[in-house]
Amino acid sequence: MTIARLVLEDGKVFEGLAFGAEGQTLGEVVFATGMTGYQETLTDPSYAGQIVVQTAPHIGITGLNTRDQESNRIWVSGYVVREPSRIVSNHRSESSLEEELRENFVVGISGIDTRALTRHIRSLGAMRAGIFSGPRAQQSPERLLEIVREAPEMAGLSLSSVVTTPDAYEVPHMGQYIGRVTVVDLGIKRSTIDHMINRGLVVTVLPATARIDAVLAAKPDAVFFSNGPGDPSASKEQVTVLREILKRRIPFFGICFGNQLLGRALGFETYKLAFGHRGINQPILDRKTGRIEVTAHNHGFAVRVPGGESGELVQSPGGFGKVRVSHINLNDNCVEGLECLDLPAFSVQYHPEAAAGPHDSNYLFDRFAKMITSRGSRS
Repeated sequence: MTIARLVLEDGKVFEGLAFGAEGQTLGEVVFATGMTGYQETLTDPSYAGQIVVQTAPHIGITGLNTRDQESNRIWVSGYVVREPSRIVSNHRSESSLEEELRENFVVGISGIDTRALTRHIRSLGAMRAGIFSGPRAQQSPERLLEIVREAPEMAGLSLSSVVTTPDAYEVPHMGQYIGRVTVVDLGIKRSTIDHMINRGLVVTVLPATARIDAVLAAKPDAVFFSNGPGDPSASKEQVTVLREILKRRIPFFGICFGNQLLGRALGFETYKLAFGHRGINQPILDRKTGRIEVTAHNHGFAVRVPGGESGELVQSPGGFGKVRVSHINLNDNCVEGLECLDLPAFSVQYHPEAAAGPHDSNYLFDRFAKMITSRGSRS
């Protein structure tokens, strides 16, 4: 067995065993609270640049399969588990977790106290970290810490260009046709596209670098900005495009990173959360219905809407009329959704596609489809 070390930028070290590929990896260490859905977590582009800690102690029993992947590869920078399963037991499995980590060159560590690590992150916040195994782990503690502290911080980092599609592509609708949606891919998940095409929408996916002319060339009935990694304050070009969409009153829906960019397009600020929201059990209040939903999350930044957290209508600093904070997180009162009252635009901070669950928020795709049909298709 090969020794591995997880080194945090504050100097704390956890020693365990190599899991997956051996070597060195750096990133922001975060924790995900889901007891299931580890494959969806691994293949979610929003986790690019992050070392993910699974808080559930036993990971890997169901293996991996191509049907449940959210993208075409594993995106996490590193992976931390307490106890990897020694066997794979599921009729849908096509490979083991460790096999996939090795094939994707993902450096991991197992056999550490993930509960203690999670409590540490909750106390001090997400921070830079490194996993070192094999010969890399034999370097002095001082040198390992130096390597970690030389890594870039997540704040100010733009990663959309890393995870986006290199070329535009179109996905045909299923069932009765209702309209066309242009998606700006900031790190989109396959299940998001599935939700839209299953509601009769033709989806045109564009790279994150797409300008307004490219967005309009597809003659969209609506525009969608996806989830994705990085700091929204570093995505000025996408915010510029989104402002043009709002000026033209084209229906808009955004999730996760798309919610943060809508906030910035409206003139609000975004900020970095201490340790973020990640996992599939975050309680959200929908202020319109009063309903509490259990939701899937993966974000380390949020939108700040002064006065909006209390339910008041606020004026968009960017000149786009009145805005309402439509959803809030019941754990910390964080803004989890925005709704424009004078424009056909709304967004949520969490993941309504929710692979691998829960499915409390699937109705948001119905709301998006209704917004399109109520205005009539342009195509």
